[in-house]
Formats: sequence, structure tokens, C-alpha cells
Amino acid sequence: MIVKEEFLNRLRKIFDLNLYEVRVWTALLSRGVSTAGELSNISDVPRSRTYDILETLEKKGFIVMKLGKPIKFVALKPEEVIERVKKNLVTSAQEKSKRLEKLKSEEVLIELTSLFTQGVKFVEPSDLSGSVKGRQNVYNHMDMMIREAETSVTIVTTAIGLNRKLEALTPSLEKAKKRGVKIRIAAPIDDSNKQIAKELSKYAEVRNMPKVRARFVLVDAQQILFMVLDDDKVHPNYDVAIWLSTEFFASAMEQLFEAAWKGFKSL
Repeated sequence: MIVKEEFLNRLRKIFDLNLYEVRVWTALLSRGVSTAGELSNISDVPRSRTYDILETLEKKGFIVMKLGKPIKFVALKPEEVIERVKKNLVTSAQEKSKRLEKLKSEEVLIELTSLFTQGVKFVEPSDLSGSVKGRQNVYNHMDMMIREAETSVTIVTTAIGLNRKLEALTPSLEKAKKRGVKIRIAAPIDDSNKQIAKELSKYAEVRNMPKVRARFVLVDAQQILFMVLDDDKVHPNYDVAIWLSTEFFASAMEQLFEAAWKGFKSL
């Protein structure tokens, strides 16, 4: 069996398998039914590892063990594998979510919070900063900042960035508004995102910023998260943001934005 390495790597990422697992699985797909020994020879996976890998693939829903001797394994249709993997992922995610939600009412969270609170006392202000890599991580951090906001949230973004904000931040923006947080959003608004801007105007004051191209978030004039790359030119996986928790710099940026805000047109 000859399967291109590039194809195997794609399968590994899609189905979250290691190299041996994907080799054994594709080997079984090419045979339909096979023994562990045969699969070891076809896939170039050590025989001592093949049985363990087959058991793992069975648990994950990729294959089925055939009754009888010698023990053989049966490949499932790829469409069935996809459905089983999806269900397993959903079930696993729900279980993990329940465990994490349960922690909120347990002593573990109290102890963790105590450790963090005591640790922050000894942290220099300059240490409360860092880089956030990957657009999903950037939005997770942005969401956290908005959830913690007490007085104000200022978002400056691009035209295409405005579209993403609606999907990623709406729940947190809605809750922040209910807490009385003042929310302002500035972005270039055109036909491609006019409807999105109207949706966001339910939770924030949105103004058109046609000539300025920037990406940052200010919270309570104390924290700032600014993206250093053009989102129109960078792949989401390589997007980078810098986070700073410094009242001096954040309040200065807030004052600069305040002056510019007056020149932007309301919807």
C-alpha cells in the first residue's frame, strides 16, 4: 500500500490521530478486513504496537473487531467514521464542559484563585503583558477582557474584522451592556458589513471609520490588546496580538481615541 505522506498528514490533523494510528487505519481501509500482523506489514508499524493502536482505533469509532479466531478487524465506511468521530467529539466536549462548570462551585477554584491573587501581588506591572498567537486565541483573550470590563470597552477594527466580531463577541457584549458598560466600536462601514454594524449597534455605539486602518481593544482604560498584523494579509493561524495591562499606556490610548471618535460618523 502506497499512501502519500502529505495525505496522511492531512488525515492526522482532521481526525486527530498520531502517525501510527493513521497508517494502520489507512492500511485497514485498503484491505477491508485484516489481522493485526497483516496490518503491521502493510503499514510499516511495529507488530508490538499494532494491537494497542487497533484497540485505540476501535474505541475512537474507526474500526470494529470481528468475532472469531484469528482475530480480525473490519474497516468502517469513511462516512460512518466521520459521524462516529463527530458524536464522540460532542460527547467528550460536553463532559469536559460539565466538569469545568462544576469546578466553579468547588474548593479547587477557590484555591486556584487564592494562588493567583497572592501571585499577582508580587508581579511587576511590566510583567502583566504578553503575546497572543492565532486568531482564535486572540478572540478568546478579547472575550475574556470584555467579560471582565467594568466601565468601558472600545473596539477598533477593520471592515472584515467587524463581521467576525458579531459572531465571536455578541454574548459577552450583550452581558457587558446589561452591566452598564459603555461600549464603542469604530470600523470602516460599507455595503459588505452595514447589516453587521446594525446588529452590533444593539449592544454598542458604532461609528464609521473610513480612513483609519487599525485593530485594537481597550477595556476600562487599563488594558489594551492590539493586533500587529493586517488581517487582510495574514492567515488566521499566524495572527498575533500584544496584550498590555498598564493604566498609563491604556489611558493615553483612550484619550487619543476620544479625540478621533468625535470625527467618526454615527450609523
